[in-house]
Amino acid sequence: MPRLTIFALFALVLASVSARAEAPTAVVMLEHGAAPVATFKVEVATSPEERAQGLMNREVLDPGAGMLFDYGEPTMARMWMKNTRIPLDMLFVDEGGIIRHIHAEAKPNDETPIATPVPVRWVLEIPGGRAAQLKLQEGDRMKVTTPPAKPTIP
Repeated sequence: MPRLTIFALFALVLASVSARAEAPTAVVMLEHGAAPVATFKVEVATSPEERAQGLMNREVLDPGAGMLFDYGEPTMARMWMKNTRIPLDMLFVDEGGIIRHIHAEAKPNDETPIATPVPVRWVLEIPGGRAAQLKLQEGDRMKVTTPPAKPTIP
């Protein structure tokens, strides 16, 4: 393989890693009633381009990590798993921070649309199976804080 091609591929990989490192982050706390359940350090996707990229092409996602899609105002969010290599739980959260819908264990690479039944401001993606492990349910709460703090993993 010519050196120029190898250099170009290396530069692309380096650029994608660098772009991820610069993504805005926040800490999300999930609560059941008034009791904190867990916190996650998440990347925040606010632009259409960031939301379209999402967690595509990731090989792993730490148990205390995720991605928060912030639409800025309530919307009928639609997600999919195109080029997403790991199962995810999707929590659809309204403007008041209430979890309105949980789509558990979304299948990797599935292009079937996953939609919320009600308008939401945020969609939180966490590793597949974590919502069940944490016994999360509709009606539980999510709080978003910055700057990021160390996530707690029960």
